[in-house]
Amino acid sequence: MDQFDDELREIKREIVESRGLIIKTNNLTNALAADLKTISKRQLGFERRAFWNSASANLLFVLVVIGVVKLAWDARIDSVQADTKQAKEKIGKLEADLKEMQRRADDRTRAESAAAAFYELVRAGRRQEIIEGFEALRKEPLSRAEIAFFTDAVDTARAELGIKSYQLGLDHLRTGRWHEAAVAFEEAIRLKENAAHSPSARLHLARAYRKLNRQRDAIPMLMQLSEASPDKEITDDAMFLLCECLVDIQAWNDAKTTLRAFIRRFPDSPFLNDARMELADISLKH
Repeated sequence: MDQFDDELREIKREIVESRGLIIKTNNLTNALAADLKTISKRQLGFERRAFWNSASANLLFVLVVIGVVKLAWDARIDSVQADTKQAKEKIGKLEADLKEMQRRADDRTRAESAAAAFYELVRAGRRQEIIEGFEALRKEPLSRAEIAFFTDAVDTARAELGIKSYQLGLDHLRTGRWHEAAVAFEEAIRLKENAAHSPSARLHLARAYRKLNRQRDAIPMLMQLSEASPDKEITDDAMFLLCECLVDIQAWNDAKTTLRAFIRRFPDSPFLNDARMELADISLKH
């Protein structure tokens, strides 16, 4: 009986221990399940963060790549545009140079034609046409040698026509055709002012002016001739004629002063006695 009780107590004790182990096992299982759930949540959160981080990193990488490509593309476009602009400018410059060369060639061809036509006038001795056509010819792109040659030809034509007009004026002067003489002498002076016959032409022009009652036009010319004429042989003639013009316009004081200067400057002049008589007459009356 005692033995049976001992075994029964032993069994009860084992049952109690088993229950304690089962309870501990359940507690451990619940704790492990809670830990696993927490770890699972943490893992999910980590995976979400990893996903978004990866997505952000990929997006950032894509944006960086796009930016770099955009910069490289813009740089390439700018380079191509700059090369294109430079090429267009070069083409434009070449076209302008070509047009300029063509224009110069056309101008030179036209100038050569004009020079040839003008040379024919020179050979033919058509003096008036030479003088009239030279101004237009000078605008052409001629060489220095051509300009010098044609300038000499024009100067020669002017001199020859000037002499012709001067001789015509003398003829009119001898026949008393004062107006025609004045026109001829004016033309002679206009054609070549520094010709050898120009001082004489001015003196005769002044005489014609006096005959036409244009003493006031003659006086400035005679004053210049009497003071600084390149032809010394006509200086006394010009000064005496100046005195006569001053007397004609009744400029008595100027006339007396000029006559005194004439007598003093030209004691050997053939007009000396006339000048003295004129001065005496004016001094007596005025």
